[in-house]
Amino acid sequence: MSNPRQVPPHGAAKRRFGQNFLVDPGILARIVKAARLTSGERVIEIGPGRGALTRELIHSGAEIWAVEIDRDLQADLANEFAEEEGFHLVGGDILQTRLADITTAPFKVVGNLPYNISTVILERLISERELFTDAVLMFQREVADRILARENTPDRGFLSVIAQAAFEITKGFDIGPGAFRPQPKIWSSVVRLIPKEQNIFDRVEVRELVSKGFSQRRKMLRNNLTGLVGQASGIDLSRRAESLSLDEWQALAENAERL
Repeated sequence: MSNPRQVPPHGAAKRRFGQNFLVDPGILARIVKAARLTSGERVIEIGPGRGALTRELIHSGAEIWAVEIDRDLQADLANEFAEEEGFHLVGGDILQTRLADITTAPFKVVGNLPYNISTVILERLISERELFTDAVLMFQREVADRILARENTPDRGFLSVIAQAAFEITKGFDIGPGAFRPQPKIWSSVVRLIPKEQNIFDRVEVRELVSKGFSQRRKMLRNNLTGLVGQASGIDLSRRAESLSLDEWQALAENAERL
């Protein structure tokens, strides 16, 4: 049995770590269901916090490697799950830790991501996606909308293109502020990411091309990409970056390589 002093249900969160602890049992169960875990499957949990989701993941029969940066929470987690053979605590910063150094691939990734570094974590996962089979992650809803945004929508941007190039992405469900302690002022969304194979968008120069395309959103591509692409791409350069599909960005990138 857990010690209520060690793992208080509404303990103080640390702002510098972007902590908002998920406490709603129904939401926790839905996240685990979305992860589609099987007994013995390896899972890396990013930011376990006070272990509410961790407990549900363990109950699924999966083997959990929980990566936590907060030293106070590390001690709480070590005590709470000391008798769980399927639990492994990894103390440290996920941004400074290679997934390959945590456990043997393949594995799944699950996490309630800190709002303040969620996009940086996503970019790390893009670069290491060959190691995992899928990821079920919670983002600030505004960030999730950007990840999912299709062409010709206001939220379409650099993050949309590189995320959709790297993953098949589906939205699970939204989560209101009341599911957390402390309550954030914003909604969250659960998103599932299934990795795609390495492709042209993994090249640094192609990412730079996409980034420049979105650098001044109100300007046409011919202005943002001056000297980088030509009409031979087949793309009308009087268009704006947010109007391009993934295939059209690929055509631009391939044309840029030929110049």
